[in-house]
Formats: sequence, structure tokens, C-alpha cells
Amino acid sequence: MFFKNDNNDPRSPSRKQLPALPLRDIVVFPHMVSQLFVGREKSIAALDEAMSRDKEIFLAAQKSARTNDPTSDDIYDVGTVGTIVQLLRLADGTVKVLVEGRYRAKARRYASAREYFLVEIEPLVEEASDDVELEALMRSVQSTFEVYVKLNKKVQPEVLMSVQSLDDPSKLADTIAAHLPTIKLVDRQGLLSMADAKQRLERLYEL
Repeated sequence: MFFKNDNNDPRSPSRKQLPALPLRDIVVFPHMVSQLFVGREKSIAALDEAMSRDKEIFLAAQKSARTNDPTSDDIYDVGTVGTIVQLLRLADGTVKVLVEGRYRAKARRYASAREYFLVEIEPLVEEASDDVELEALMRSVQSTFEVYVKLNKKVQPEVLMSVQSLDDPSKLADTIAAHLPTIKLVDRQGLLSMADAKQRLERLYEL
């Protein structure tokens, strides 16, 4: 996975309905580009529906990866609205899809669609204060992540270079959160659910 460094903010204050893709053992953050392998019929149908629209899809993690046929209660409320960048059907019937996370959103209501999950989402407005304390916190998180990368060989050095060049607190928090292989899914989900960038950075520093 990697990150886009675009500055476009695609968020809209209005609610809208999107097909939803439940994810096992992964949380997709905004700005993150991730490759997924999808095999469940309902999930493939959601991708097909998204492709027939504007390629937008709601990406939300399952509370348990073991659940094969999840209901709306088995899926976290907060997820990421993403865009399908590439979709490839494989010979074994599964689908390889490349998705780019765009913005946080909360599932407000699941509509009755038998073939796939259709959900009414509301964008989460991200909060960030611009003060000296926040700047100091960003520097602390960046330097701590540098030490982490030196100790954990699973993180590519170019990720550190990307992190050191970021000056947006929200994007900094999300980039680091997506590249901490040692943190649990529930902690990743907790970070995704935090709309306040400062709060997210403080939690990251703890982790």
C-alpha cells in the first residue's frame, strides 16, 4: 500500500448512498491506496455496482474476520469512502481491486439490497487546530516513527521519507497509522474513528 499526495478534498457535507465492501483484517485510511482480493459474491456485486456508478465504494472493516456472511451489525460504523482505481477478474472467480481511500464517513443506515450492501453514509468532518502544541506533537510523532522504522524492518524506508515531508496533521496521522504492522485491528479502527487529528496523533504516539 502507498499514499497519494494530492491536496484535493473530495468531501461533501451531504449524505448519499453507496455500495459497501466489508473488509477482513484491514482498515483502509484516507489517501491510502490498497490492493484487495475479493471472493465473496455479495462483495463482488458491490464492486460491480460501484463500477456501474462513479466507482465510489464504502470500505469498512468487519468486527471479526471469521464472519463469512456478515450483517450490518458485524461491520464497523466508521469507514472510508474510496474510489476504485483498477479492477481485474481472476481465473479462479475472485476479483483483484485497487482502491484509493478518500475521506472518512459514518454509516447511518443500511438499505435493503439483497445482492450487496447498500449504505447511506455521512462524511465525518475532520477537525484540526493549528497551534504550537500541535506542531510540537507532529515533530514528536515523526521522530518516534523514525526510531520505529529503524527497529521494524517491515516498514519500507521510503515511507519514512514520505512521513518526514508531510505538514498536514491529518494526513501525517493516517500515513503512519497505515504503516504500523504491529498494532491491532481494533486500534486501527479506533484511529480511523477519530475525526480530531490532534487526538489521533496523541493516540499514535502512545501506540
